[in-house]
Amino acid sequence: MDSDSKNVLRKIGNLQKELEYIKRDLMHIEEKSEKKPSLFGSVSGEDITDEMIEKAKKDLFRETEDI
Repeated sequence: MDSDSKNVLRKIGNLQKELEYIKRDLMHIEEKSEKKPSLFGSVSGEDITDEMIEKAKKDLFRETEDI
């Protein structure tokens, strides 16, 4: 095999590697876009109200008298 053929084969190999890197990067971009950036819309059928937040705080943090 002459040097020109080896150079062409090496270039093809490099292009294949580059295509694989691009495919991997695209898959990572798609995975990131599926994540929810906020809780907005996570509560089905209604928006989060101040009352819901206060109830969650009370459920999460006990009163000091309970200790």
